[in-house]
Amino acid sequence: MFNSVVMITPDNVMSRKEMPSLIDLTGKRFGRLTVIARVGSRKSHAIWRCRCDCGTERAVLSSNLRCGASASCGCSRSKHGATKGDCRSGTYSTWIAMRQRVLDPNRKGYCLYGGRGIRVCARWSSYENFLADMGERPPGMSIDRIDSNGHYEPSNCRWATRAQQNANRRQTQQETHVTS
Repeated sequence: MFNSVVMITPDNVMSRKEMPSLIDLTGKRFGRLTVIARVGSRKSHAIWRCRCDCGTERAVLSSNLRCGASASCGCSRSKHGATKGDCRSGTYSTWIAMRQRVLDPNRKGYCLYGGRGIRVCARWSSYENFLADMGERPPGMSIDRIDSNGHYEPSNCRWATRAQQNANRRQTQQETHVTS
C-alpha cells in the first residue's frame, strides 16, 4: 500500500472564516444552570458564566455543560436541607444510608429493612428534621431502632454503640424470649 502525503499549501488550509463557529450557549439551560455569557476559553473549550437556580454564579466549561457533567453549582446535593459541609458529616451519611436501606429495593440488605415493611417517618424525609430530632452522631455510635421491628422515627431511634446494637438484634431478642 502507498502512504499518501498531503502537502500543505495556502490553497488547502482552512481560514478562520471557514472554521466551524462557536455554538453560542447564552440563555440556554443545563439542569439548574442558565448560561449568562462567555468568559474565556481553556484549550479548545469555551468557558461560560452560569447562574444556578439558587442564585450562585460560576464558570463552567462548555463540554461539561453539554455532556451533563455540570448541572448545578453543587446546591442540588443539599436538596434535603443539608449544607455542603453536612454532606461530608457522619450524621448525614447515616441519614442517607438509613433511607437507602428502607427505600431502595436494589440496595444490598433492603430485604432486612424496607422489604420487611420497615419505614422512615415522613418527618425524616428532611435531613434538617432528622438532625433536629437526633442531634449530631456521637463518635463511635450509629443509629439503632429500639424496637428492631419498628420504624425509623424519633420515638424508636437512638445513637448506640456496636455492643448495644448487637444486644438489640432480632435474633438476640428472639433467643431472650425463648429462654426467659
